[in-house]
Amino acid sequence: MMKKNLLLLFLSGAILFSCNNDENDPYLITNTQIGKLKRETQLNQLDSIFKEDSITSQTSGAEQLRSTDEIRVYEKGGQPLLYLEPLQEFDSTSTIGYIRVMDSRYETKEGLNVSSTFKDIVTHYNISRIENTMTSAVIFLDDINAYVTIDKKELPSSLRYDTEAKIRASQIPDEARIKYFMIYWN
Repeated sequence: MMKKNLLLLFLSGAILFSCNNDENDPYLITNTQIGKLKRETQLNQLDSIFKEDSITSQTSGAEQLRSTDEIRVYEKGGQPLLYLEPLQEFDSTSTIGYIRVMDSRYETKEGLNVSSTFKDIVTHYNISRIENTMTSAVIFLDDINAYVTIDKKELPSSLRYDTEAKIRASQIPDEARIKYFMIYWN
């Protein structure tokens, strides 16, 4: 009986530790967080969240984060981390609407990141839909509130110039690389 209780206590602690680890992982992507950013994070909180990094926007001056369309987060060394767009422009209390992941350290529990291939997507996620644009195939992953784009140069030649063609997952090569990895919270 004592061994069972000890085992149960150990397992409970391990589960709690792993859950706590996910919340504190500075690079984890889930459907409600990306690293230190959570779905409810407001623009006026970015300075404190990224105090070790650099934040830039399309405007300058003291009102920088209140009147911007795109906010870019860079590591101190200049490496781009994330590009953010607010849900409401010109509002410092707005939450974030779109996040473009720039750094491959940001990844899902399954390892999906900006350096992944299409095979990584189909192995771990349900594809909600694929849209055909002029230059890309846009793949929606609703489970994690994300979409990725794959450049049409990675697709068979029969799909590269036809914007009307329906692109199916089976037509995208496993080795096709992700061009953009976007998270949307709207």
